[in-house]
Amino acid sequence: MPLPGGLILPPPPRAAGFYRPAVIVNGLAFLSGFGPRDETGAPVSGVVGADMTVEEARLHARNVGLSLLSVLADTLGTLDRVRQVVKVTGMVNAVPSFGQHPKVLDGCSEVLVEALGRRGEHARAAYGVASLPFGAPVSIECICQVAE
Repeated sequence: MPLPGGLILPPPPRAAGFYRPAVIVNGLAFLSGFGPRDETGAPVSGVVGADMTVEEARLHARNVGLSLLSVLADTLGTLDRVRQVVKVTGMVNAVPSFGQHPKVLDGCSEVLVEALGRRGEHARAAYGVASLPFGAPVSIECICQVAE
């Protein structure tokens, strides 16, 4: 699905366990946390500050942003139903001395704004963690206000 700026959405990721990729309650879409995937759909792994640079991790966060948009489009039928991305929460799998978590998450935030304009602007939290599922360098979830 083409978006502004030539962005192309990947196929939506599927749940890796007993949960749903998105749940809509009272006009809010709660999206599960997702990690980056390569061109074949396989999970990407690595530790920021050891296996990859901040810029590489930022690109992986951008990849996750596209996956979040893909889940929204799949769940809602169209991104036109997204009224506002409200909150993005991201975890960065990094070495203990790493401190640039917000810079990594900028990759996701940028792609949400590129795709949705002002509707993509959001509050955000970025945390460092010792590990993530499948060894992912980043895992990101979000909450969006959606039209019924």
